[in-house]
Amino acid sequence: MKNSLLLRFGTVITILFILAVSGMVSSMIIAETAEGYAAAINQAGTLRMQSYRIASSLVHRTKFHDELATTRTRELVTEYNQRLFSHRIHDVLTKGPHKKVTESYEKVESQWRELMLPNLEDYLKLSASTSLSTNERRQLDISQRNYLSLVDNFVDDIHRFVEALEIDAEEINQQLRIIQIILLTLTFLVALISLYLTKTRVLNPLRDLLACANAARHGDFSIRSRYLSDDELGQLGQAFNVMAEDLSVIYADLENRVRKKTHDLEQSNRTLELLYSATKRLSDSTLSEDVLIAVIHDIEALLGVNNGTICLGQPGDQHAYRYASTRDADILSKEKPDNQCAICLGEGRSHTFKIAKSDTHAPVNVFSTPIRDKTQQYGVLLVEFPVTTQLEEWQERLLETVASHIALAINVAQQVTQSRKLSLMEERSVIARELHDSIAQSLSYLKIQVAKLEKSINDERDKKDILLVSAALRSALNGAYRQLRELLTTFRLRVTDADLGKLIRETVEEFENRSGIVIEYTNHIGNCQFTPNAEIHIIQIIREALSNVIRHANARRARVVLECNQTGRVNVSIEDDGIGINDESDMMQHYGLPIMKERAEWLGGTLTINEPAGGGTRIDLNFNITDASNSESKKMLIEQLKHG
Repeated sequence: MKNSLLLRFGTVITILFILAVSGMVSSMIIAETAEGYAAAINQAGTLRMQSYRIASSLVHRTKFHDELATTRTRELVTEYNQRLFSHRIHDVLTKGPHKKVTESYEKVESQWRELMLPNLEDYLKLSASTSLSTNERRQLDISQRNYLSLVDNFVDDIHRFVEALEIDAEEINQQLRIIQIILLTLTFLVALISLYLTKTRVLNPLRDLLACANAARHGDFSIRSRYLSDDELGQLGQAFNVMAEDLSVIYADLENRVRKKTHDLEQSNRTLELLYSATKRLSDSTLSEDVLIAVIHDIEALLGVNNGTICLGQPGDQHAYRYASTRDADILSKEKPDNQCAICLGEGRSHTFKIAKSDTHAPVNVFSTPIRDKTQQYGVLLVEFPVTTQLEEWQERLLETVASHIALAINVAQQVTQSRKLSLMEERSVIARELHDSIAQSLSYLKIQVAKLEKSINDERDKKDILLVSAALRSALNGAYRQLRELLTTFRLRVTDADLGKLIRETVEEFENRSGIVIEYTNHIGNCQFTPNAEIHIIQIIREALSNVIRHANARRARVVLECNQTGRVNVSIEDDGIGINDESDMMQHYGLPIMKERAEWLGGTLTINEPAGGGTRIDLNFNITDASNSESKKMLIEQLKHG
């Protein structure tokens, strides 16, 4: 990338690194170059002192005639040679100092070799002799005077050499300062440039991007990044702008979808509300015109349609029965039958057609949907709406669903009616059988006894015979009266909200209190659920059996046991410790046993009677709960209702 921020900041860091390294390297080089100058300057400075010390030793010998001064002079000359040609000075000269330094040193060295040292050597040579000639003495004095006359100029040359060294050392330090200043200036400039780049190329774009991100976080996708340079943050800004544009489109689409989903949920909520209201109305109350009109009003309020009507009829019928309608009663009373019923009923499918209103003759659309439960159609549900509008698909589906609920309610109402008829016919059949086996037989017996009484009177028999017949009549009347009371008690029996076990316990306590017989009651029916008719049959069988125990068994104890297993198999046993019944064929014709057997058949079960090993009588009723609703006796009665 041409304008990459990484490249720019990498360049800045590289430049700073180069400047830092350059400063360190230059400092090392200059320090290396300046190394030894101080020692050389110090060494050169001692040459001046050494020159005067040599001159002092010469003067000291001449003035005090000190022989040891010659030795001292020789030592000083030797030391001077060592200092002049010392490595301290030569190390500096080998580093390539300024030309003036080299020239100054060469001049000092030349004067020492050519002027100063020869005079000193002549002086030391002559002064070493113990006896000097006049000429030698004069030559010694000349050498001394020559050195002393040259020493000041020689020292000035040394001073200039030292000054040249100092100037050269100062120039080296000045170079170091200049280089450091230049490097520091460049570093400062590079730092300023990097700060400027950081502010303009990093901080400002980041602030812009953060502002855009905060706006996007708060849902404002209209904001765009202004920084679009050809670098990483510029590309990030461009990417953010593209992302914001995409998010704006996506959020707009999501808002539309949420709006649509909200609308759909509102429709679903209204639909569920209508279905709940319709189902509650249809299930909580007996199906009637008022209930259906309330359902139609709910439909009109939700869908915004008008004049709902429910007509009962089959497809192809020319006339139908208007069961419920929200149309004005006056208009309905003035309407005349026409051939619109066939159009409304249609062919058993939902359809829309146009008719003219009977009051204004204005055209109106009518939507007709069949009121159908599976394959059975009971009629149609009709709603009116303006010709300028059309029902939406969900509205049509909702009307079809409501129509199916109405059909189900009609079906349930018919089943309830049929069930009531069935229960009534079932109980009538049982009552007729019980009347035949009890009161009818007693009346037949009374009829026979009356005939015998008449015959006895006509034959003028003995009063004793007439009294016997009269006693038999009285006994028969008492028996018939007792049987009548039993039947009345049976007919008054009602199945309340109490469970079957509690009802049977109350029956057992009733017979126990009436007879004084100890009756043990065991209930193991658990959570088995019985139909009301099944409960009545079970209670009646137990009552009839306990009545036989009281009247015929001559028992002291009895036991009633109810059992129901997890498969719904029910066993009801009534056992006593009485005298038992020996003749089973005769037994089945008396004691109300045929009625008990018939009730067992109504339950789809069997009734068995046997004598336990310890004596007495045991009656067992066995049936399955699921068979109690589909027994052959009940099926026959249903067929009779259908064909009767």
